[in-house]
Amino acid sequence: MNRPFAESAEQNKHVIYDVIEPYLNGDVLEIGSGTGQHAVFFASQSPAISWQATDLESSLPGIEAWIEASGLDNLPPPLALDVLGDWPDRGYDVIYSANCFHIMGAPEVAGCIAGVGGCLRAGGVFAVYGPFNYQGRYTSESNARFDQMLKKRDPASGIRDFDWLDGLARNAGLELIEDVPMPANNRILIWQKRT
Repeated sequence: MNRPFAESAEQNKHVIYDVIEPYLNGDVLEIGSGTGQHAVFFASQSPAISWQATDLESSLPGIEAWIEASGLDNLPPPLALDVLGDWPDRGYDVIYSANCFHIMGAPEVAGCIAGVGGCLRAGGVFAVYGPFNYQGRYTSESNARFDQMLKKRDPASGIRDFDWLDGLARNAGLELIEDVPMPANNRILIWQKRT
């Protein structure tokens, strides 16, 4: 099978890795692995970790193609994960997700964060990459245009407000430890599960 390719994943993989690398250890769960490009790149850069890619069933063949082509032994086969369904029956040291919250509906985002709270080991971190609003405001004109495009395609989607996300995270037992500005008006939010 031809491997799916996302130009944005190729462009942002190095800058994201530089931010999350200090936190990567043990078992990592990726939510919404998309094409699988991030999973392969991050696992290749950190051979001591085990990187578990997940996505909806329809995306798994493309992720499998990337994993098989990589030849890496710290990338198990991808798992189907619907954030409103059953989560893996085990704990993870790190949970990572990129560019998912603005595509999901609000119930899925809330379900995702609750699921993370259940799956993350005490002291573990949840790292989320993407665009976010602050106090209900866009951080740039380009993000405002992007949000309008998202809502035109799917009214349930859209850029999420940081305060709402942080409230959900606190309810799930997580505390924000970093909010890192990234290129192209994106951020990386990093929460840690309370011990």
